[in-house]
Amino acid sequence: MTKTVNHWIGGKTVEGTSGAYGPVTDPATGAVTTQVALASTEEVDAAVAAAKAAYATWGTSSLAQRTAILFRYRALLDAHRDDIAALITAEHGKVHSDALGEVARGLEIVELACGITTQLKGELSTQVSNRVDVSSIRQSLGVVAGITPFNFPAMVPMWMFPLAIACGNTFVLKPSEKDPSAAVLLAELASEAGLPDGVLNVLHGDKVAVDGLLNHPDVAAVSFVGSTPIARYIHATASANGKRVQALGGAKNHMLVLPDADLDAAADAAVSAAYGSAGERCMAISAVVAVGAIGDELVAKIRERAEKITIGPGNDPASEMGPLITAAHRDKVASYVTGAAAQGAEVVLDGTGHTVEGFENGHWIGLSLLDKVSTDSDAYRDEIFGPVLCVLRVETYEDGVALMNASPFGNGTAIFTRDGGAARRFQLEVEAGMVGVNVPIPVPVGYHSFGGWKDSLFGDHHIYGNDGVHFYTRGKVVTTRWPDPADAPSGVDLGFPRNH
Repeated sequence: MTKTVNHWIGGKTVEGTSGAYGPVTDPATGAVTTQVALASTEEVDAAVAAAKAAYATWGTSSLAQRTAILFRYRALLDAHRDDIAALITAEHGKVHSDALGEVARGLEIVELACGITTQLKGELSTQVSNRVDVSSIRQSLGVVAGITPFNFPAMVPMWMFPLAIACGNTFVLKPSEKDPSAAVLLAELASEAGLPDGVLNVLHGDKVAVDGLLNHPDVAAVSFVGSTPIARYIHATASANGKRVQALGGAKNHMLVLPDADLDAAADAAVSAAYGSAGERCMAISAVVAVGAIGDELVAKIRERAEKITIGPGNDPASEMGPLITAAHRDKVASYVTGAAAQGAEVVLDGTGHTVEGFENGHWIGLSLLDKVSTDSDAYRDEIFGPVLCVLRVETYEDGVALMNASPFGNGTAIFTRDGGAARRFQLEVEAGMVGVNVPIPVPVGYHSFGGWKDSLFGDHHIYGNDGVHFYTRGKVVTTRWPDPADAPSGVDLGFPRNH
């Protein structure tokens, strides 16, 4: 019998009432293992109402109460790492070690939330005028929503709701309907840690649920991670409804390899960053830009390493890369490889015919490597979101940076070089929000913020870190004068307030 994943609203499991369900597939076998309830507009209203009711008390709760719960939550997440990772592998397909890494990066933000007391400290200026003090404080927003992607079903939600609730908000999470179970377990563990009912709600759904949250008058802010077209839509729709929005979009991350680079280290990094998690991550390196005469040697080294990667089910310890999320996505990724030669690329590795013995119906694709790719080809222009690495050739550092800066995306980027001066120039000149120097996937640690430039981010705030705290709070400035008991009333003064 197919398992059903239901909503988590008001601290308990709530069965779907819309009658609509979506399939959840094991990518390694192609079999539908689960169905997920898809919310109606009425169910969106119920989830937001539960969050709004909880905010009446959670929004005025003490920092000590919130952080005590978060510390317990962190301990429970740590104890259940394997359980969360197993759900990720079963529904997303990534290998278990990769899933464990995802949980670890999510835990960083829970740990940041545990220390929210220092993040929420205000400012005070005394005696700005006679007996006048000015203070700045930050207060919570109310009900906030998170809409998260399939590729990190635990980490990206944990990039959002721990900080939001630590700041005093209540949260409605709409995870991807392709792999919803990890989000439910995160909510159940939060309840076990003592989080009051309604503070964290998980609402499953499709566009009906998304639009319901974007248009709901009681939702104050929306966080989103996903593709650029949807990020643009989320930002435009929610902003038009007066909501605060952070919408992180897609990417085409470049890695610039200079002639002086350690080519073995660069090849290791390119393979890890392009093919890890089957390329289904917005921080994957999908374009290597080789400068000068090193291109042939670099491509040969990448090919040598790529051919050794073991592809198989995520729960097999021998597997280094798992399947793609759906058969339709696998076919779309393959189309970029099969059409590459006609657009001028040299197909060094073609992974489109790959299968795994005993799992022939899984969503498999092998590693593909395209060399001498042109900037006007589909494989270069589009975010493929799969294990396809493009190599482009340029003559100079300046040519490489110009090529990279011409991309409409600006999420992450990297340079590989032994030259500190070149690296320093690059980090200042490249137009991207996150830069790695001999680091291929420069995802910041939790106490810095994650976010791109250009078509990779819509809204002003990056996610987590200081930007995350500022996004989930709003500033208020209080100017106070208390009369000295020894002074008589000074009478009416209709003039502009004097500071001196």
